[in-house]
Amino acid sequence: MIALYTDFGVDDPYVGQMKAVLLAGTRSSLPIVDLLHRVPNFDCLAGAHLLSALQAQFAPGTVFLAIVDPGVGSERTPVVLEADGKYYVGPDNGLLAVVAARAQACRTWRIVWRPPGLSVSFHGRDLFAPIAARIARGDWPTSELAECSSLAERLSGNDLAQIIYIDHYGNAMTGLRAANIARNTTVGTPAGPIAPARVFSAVPGGQAFWYENSLGLVEIAVNRGHAAARLDLRVGLPVTLRT
Repeated sequence: MIALYTDFGVDDPYVGQMKAVLLAGTRSSLPIVDLLHRVPNFDCLAGAHLLSALQAQFAPGTVFLAIVDPGVGSERTPVVLEADGKYYVGPDNGLLAVVAARAQACRTWRIVWRPPGLSVSFHGRDLFAPIAARIARGDWPTSELAECSSLAERLSGNDLAQIIYIDHYGNAMTGLRAANIARNTTVGTPAGPIAPARVFSAVPGGQAFWYENSLGLVEIAVNRGHAAARLDLRVGLPVTLRT
């Protein structure tokens, strides 16, 4: 399986172009999953924490084509990361760093191959997708990769006390894992402290609360309301904790 994780959006031609390369490269009916194409634009830090949460639902052997690449065309390094049996193909700009930091076992390779006619602005299609396709079909690209000691851009595996994603309902995910937080903790926002609840139906309509979402993250929500608009939340906004 190949899982696509990008900030490309779904209204532009970029995802379709990458899929065409992947389908041609795998030469099979290997499933391609659109995991997310609304990673916060250019935000490798938020994207790194969200990717770490999302990848937990996938089995070993999955290949993640992960592209948030504001430095495309620069000297940033294209890499392949193997972390706990899953593969991540993308730029070495921090996007893969939380996965690497939290993994029990990692290996890292620089992608040294360059295709003829490489676009300076679309490495997702021209460079990363062909490598991801080869790995997914079981054809390890030995001559195209050079093993290295680790990612160049590293982050700690610590939680991130910030908003990392806002869904179309207005619910705001944080980079905090709920399992690490006492259940009587309140989450501080610009609109004031937010108390916990188990789920949406546990509070009246219009009430704000935080809960452990299906990814295991602390998420701020309003029952039948738009938390981001109501509470003045945005990606990158720090949150505080108080017990």
